[in-house]
Amino acid sequence: MHTQKLSISVPMQQYEFIEHYQKEHHFKSRSEVISEALRLLQLTQLEACYKEANSEIDHDFDATISDGIDEDETW
Repeated sequence: MHTQKLSISVPMQQYEFIEHYQKEHHFKSRSEVISEALRLLQLTQLEACYKEANSEIDHDFDATISDGIDEDETW
C-alpha cells in the first residue's frame, strides 16, 4: 500500500483519545488509528450514497421483472 506522510494538529482531548484507543485496541501507531477513523468515515459516507441511490429506485419498474412470465410458471 502506498502511503503519504501527513502532519495534523488536533486538540489535546482528541490526542489523548487517539493514544488511549491505540493502546486499548493494540494498534501499532497513531497513524493506524487515524487511518481506521478515516476508513469508518468513508464507509459512513458510502452508506449515505447507497441510501440516496436506493431512494431513487422506481418501484413501478419491479412489475417488469418477470417480463410476462406468470408468477407460478417455471422453466
